[in-house]
Amino acid sequence: MKRILIITVLAIFMSSCNKDDGNNVNADNPFLTSPLVNLQLNLNLPEYNPLLFPGNSVVLNSQGIKGVIVYNVNNNLYTAFDLTDPNHSPSSCSKMEVEGIIATCPCTEDSNTYDIVTGQHQNDTDAYPMQQYRVTRSGDVITITN
Repeated sequence: MKRILIITVLAIFMSSCNKDDGNNVNADNPFLTSPLVNLQLNLNLPEYNPLLFPGNSVVLNSQGIKGVIVYNVNNNLYTAFDLTDPNHSPSSCSKMEVEGIIATCPCTEDSNTYDIVTGQHQNDTDAYPMQQYRVTRSGDVITITN
């Protein structure tokens, strides 16, 4: 009986493990690549200090495809998205500009806008969402990976 219980518990444990934390909705996006992102942001450093307060964000220009925006939702939840517009090929104008929680593509042919909390397009439900990165906080260090 003890052996059956152990096998059952191990089977449940092993079946609940998953390498991926979720579905990558951008997996078949023809416009995006998957750049290697593995960052650690020390919140004690002045450049990352805004991330100590909910509602603030920091742009990391030299990361991702066109930069990464990190947003503090509530000190327990952070989001990180690539700043390239996911609905057309990267170009000289496809780096989005952020104002508040809205990221806007400056390309004149589309002017796509996205919510940096959810990554969703503001108007088109069929459009690709922003490319999201995993974010974890441990003490005063935020880790961003893909």
